[in-house]
Amino acid sequence: MAGSSARRGALWAIGIVVALAVVAVGGWLIAVHQIKERIIETLGPNGSVEEIDVGFGHVTLSRVRLRGPKDWPASDAMRAERIVLDIDMHSLISKPIHLRSVSVDNYYLSIVRSADGRVRILPGLRETAQEANATPDSKEREEHAREEKLIDRVSFERGSMEFFDGSVQNPPYRVLIGDARATVDHIHLPALTDRTELSMTGSIKGPSHTGNVTWAGWMVIANKDSQTRVTLRNVDVATLDPYLLKKAGAKAAVTGGTIDLSIDATVKDYRIHAPGTLTLNHLQISDAGNPLDTFLSIPTKAAIAALKDRKEQIKLDFVLDGDLRDPKFSLSESLSKKLAAGFAKVLGVSAEGVARGAGDTVRGIGNALKNLLGQ
Repeated sequence: MAGSSARRGALWAIGIVVALAVVAVGGWLIAVHQIKERIIETLGPNGSVEEIDVGFGHVTLSRVRLRGPKDWPASDAMRAERIVLDIDMHSLISKPIHLRSVSVDNYYLSIVRSADGRVRILPGLRETAQEANATPDSKEREEHAREEKLIDRVSFERGSMEFFDGSVQNPPYRVLIGDARATVDHIHLPALTDRTELSMTGSIKGPSHTGNVTWAGWMVIANKDSQTRVTLRNVDVATLDPYLLKKAGAKAAVTGGTIDLSIDATVKDYRIHAPGTLTLNHLQISDAGNPLDTFLSIPTKAAIAALKDRKEQIKLDFVLDGDLRDPKFSLSESLSKKLAAGFAKVLGVSAEGVARGAGDTVRGIGNALKNLLGQ
């Protein structure tokens, strides 16, 4: 009798365990379905993912693509062969939600700067995420959006970043950074009031040289306070041609040389202070360009004359200061003016010399008009 009771108790225990296992598996399958659904909703109509694999503590997305909108200069805003999310499962119960890492592998990322200086990245992704949180069953989703989330590290490996800059020319000027590796450490959502560490390295291939670019520092995303250092090493001058050379004709005036650049920028309360150094190595400028061409705001003829004995190395020191909230302040324009003044000083081109060069330009325009009109 006692043995029969023991067996019945054991069967009850086994039944309870099996029932709990079924419930747990069912709950996990529902959770997996919800995770996949949210990922697809967040990617939106321009996004796609071929495969979503949800394991215990890991979510792997394979062959992810985010197509660019109609006004985007590239077909894709982003694509990646694989994105892996490493989730702290305990945090799903205890809160805040904690992602140990997000790794993006074998990727392409395009970044656009519009004519007004506005930078755009991953267009539409934020909007689709907000729309996903605004569906009819949005109460729970809105609470989820407000939940505290921690991401220890986002890493980008084996990829390329392509910059399209519409502030210097139309169509936008293209700069491709290959072998691009980047990390973003400590992202605290949704407040973003903590320091986030950032770093990036890559290479820029030019007609005759392949240079290196690095960018590292920290930023408080919520208020834009930051401290960063940017360096360029052995970058072909022709790669940055539109930033240095103002061309009226079709022929390129810069025929050789490389650039080394370092800028240490600090932003506090939307004010920037950024000392830096630019070194031009073996700079060569052709005199076959249009009379309107200028290099760092100096007429090319005056620059060529001053460069005759200074082709090996030219070093320019500068300091950028300004209020980022001031609509009249342009960081790129300020940098151009600083470099132009330093270039003129180093070359010994006086205001009189620049004016003389400008006079040659005016005369060149007059002669061109006479030839055109046959007079």
